[in-house]
Amino acid sequence: MFNDFKAFIMRGNVLDLAVGIVMGAAFTSIVNSLVADVIMPPIGFIMNGIDFSNFFIVIKASPEGVMDFASLDAAKKAGAITLNIGLFINAIINFLIVSFAVFILVKNVNKLYKKAEEKPAEPAAPPASEVYLKEIRDLLAQTR
Repeated sequence: MFNDFKAFIMRGNVLDLAVGIVMGAAFTSIVNSLVADVIMPPIGFIMNGIDFSNFFIVIKASPEGVMDFASLDAAKKAGAITLNIGLFINAIINFLIVSFAVFILVKNVNKLYKKAEEKPAEPAAPPASEVYLKEIRDLLAQTR
């Protein structure tokens, strides 16, 4: 049982998948930081100082009846139900960045595979019977 499991784990596909998952998790934190810390602040500045992480609409007031909150955290702590548009915009931007990175990666890998396929294969050696027939023909031509 252990040997079967070991053989399964050591197959290339499983190891590749494991490496992909670990790299994907690391890449996700980089992309989240890129969006939250690098891309969104200038966009918010251009759009009159909007902080997209605090861009939300209160759908239902807090139990105390409050509808106006300074931040999303304050609304959540008060128990208000919110539509978190800014967080959704951040998620869309994250998705677009990750999708573009995966697209570039797949495109380059496909290009490498295509180059490997384009290399002309060496012509196959003729069958032995054909070689013998040519030798016989050449010998007959010499005896004439």
